[in-house]
Amino acid sequence: MSEQVPVIEESLQAVIETLKAQQVLPEDWQNNSTISRTKDQAHGDFASNLAMVASKVAGMKPRELAEKIVSLIPSHDNIAKIEIAGAGFINFFLNDNARFAVLDNIMQLKGEFGTSQDFAGKKIQVEFVSANPTSSLHVGHGRGAAFGMSVANLLEAVGYQVGREYYVNDAGRQMDILATSTYLRYLELCGEPIVFPTNAYQGDYVKDIAKPIFADFGDKLKTNWQNMLANVPNDAVYKTDDKGEKALVSGDKEGHIDGLIDNAKANLGDNYKIFHEKALYSILTDIQDDLADFNVHFDQWFSEKSIQDDILPALDLLNERGFLYEKDGNLWFKSTEFGDEKDRVVRRANGQFTYFAPDIAYHKNKLDRGFDRIIDVWGSDHHGYIKRVKSALTAMGYDENKMDVILVQFVTLWRGEEQVQMSSRSGQFVTLRELREEVGNDAARFYYVARKPEQHIDFDLELAKSQSKDNAVYYIQYAHARICSILERLETHGLSADDTLGKQYQSLLTKPIETDLISLLSAYPDTLKRSATQYEPHILTNYLKDLASLFHAWYNDNRILPKEDEIGDQDKLHLMQARLRLSKAVRQVVQNGLTLLGLSAPTSM
Repeated sequence: MSEQVPVIEESLQAVIETLKAQQVLPEDWQNNSTISRTKDQAHGDFASNLAMVASKVAGMKPRELAEKIVSLIPSHDNIAKIEIAGAGFINFFLNDNARFAVLDNIMQLKGEFGTSQDFAGKKIQVEFVSANPTSSLHVGHGRGAAFGMSVANLLEAVGYQVGREYYVNDAGRQMDILATSTYLRYLELCGEPIVFPTNAYQGDYVKDIAKPIFADFGDKLKTNWQNMLANVPNDAVYKTDDKGEKALVSGDKEGHIDGLIDNAKANLGDNYKIFHEKALYSILTDIQDDLADFNVHFDQWFSEKSIQDDILPALDLLNERGFLYEKDGNLWFKSTEFGDEKDRVVRRANGQFTYFAPDIAYHKNKLDRGFDRIIDVWGSDHHGYIKRVKSALTAMGYDENKMDVILVQFVTLWRGEEQVQMSSRSGQFVTLRELREEVGNDAARFYYVARKPEQHIDFDLELAKSQSKDNAVYYIQYAHARICSILERLETHGLSADDTLGKQYQSLLTKPIETDLISLLSAYPDTLKRSATQYEPHILTNYLKDLASLFHAWYNDNRILPKEDEIGDQDKLHLMQARLRLSKAVRQVVQNGLTLLGLSAPTSM
């Protein structure tokens, strides 16, 4: 909020103390009123609802109480006048010095304008993306990446010590499927007559992982295909009906791939890790490079393997506290005691842990690292997972309210009238890298965070690439580039921007739209804080759209640089300096906002 709000807050608090002394308000009355920036300059710069909130307990009509409050407010140099409006709103009008103070702050603080230390000393972790390292990132992962990074940047901007983390699922069944898929492609290179499984990873990238292994080892790691099929259930067979729908005829695709995994491990022994580690390294390196190019960076890539020894202690803790039981050979967590729809298996009868077990240990590990709050950014299909993880934390004695889960909805990509289908298992999907190459990093980042995370995105490729006011990111960046162009054109007139003169003559900025621009600039710190604390980057994107739109409207109707025949007119030059100061303030705030969202602020377009 503007730096003038403390003046108003202090004035009203002094009035409240006086009213308590006069026994108009009870001594223990708690002030829940608000001070907000007005939307219409005719109603002043700020408005308080104090009279309306306190009227009942004071036994007075709101407007009557408002009049009493106003009569008790001491005069202040920065407050030009105070008016009562409507049912009892108290409107504050700032004088010119107070109104223009935001320009001084912007010029002084530059890239730090809007940031604060409100949450200094607080540690918060944001875990996002965390896609299985089994294929390249697709456009859906891109939304979680852009969103998570923006939230982390915003939280850092208000003082939090932020840890950005990617949880690498390098110890689960999906990695075994990828490793075995790679081994089967290796056998194919060895000349074995394999029949590639329905449930394996189909993409050509798996062949690319297998090729260097074959180059290094030749057929030394080869297993006869028939040996690989020993005791393995038949793969699934499907029949497609007249409507194009597939129906299972026979076989077991899950049992088939699991059997192949078991045989690969048995036949290869220690050499199995060659395929597992090569597949992991290849995909993870690709993901890391992709995200770095997308301006998404992590402080830690946390390996699931590293937490394997922590799983049993976490389950032992749950057991000691009475929240585990055995049934049908499985080990169950009593999640229904915490409102979950059913209890959850943490260890199967065959001794293998479910996906849930390492997640329990991982989230325990997060809180044990001393974070005051942890944020998980998940895909919307994980909605049902929230309750069980929080239940496990509570059962272990942790405060589940320290964990926030933000669900990010799916992205649908359109090419003209055609919707693009995505499937990571089949390998037929549009990668994040392909999207970035087509529309650019900035357009992708902006469109990913321009809506609430719970809202579905229909990603319009043509709009994202267009250079028009309908393309919000272009329109915002164009405001920054336009101001840079104005400053460059000064030299062609033999002029320069003089901020001292700009400040001296800023009282010439009297047009309503100029007042609106200054008011909107003043709202930036509060907007940033709301965007950060509510985990909603779209609040900032909406603000930047409004600021760019207002600037373009002002620029189109008002000359900033004088005409050739006006260069000797001192009044015109004084107005120019004032408008240049306002323009530079707009440019700085646009740049600050774009930077927090991970976007560039081009100087020309």
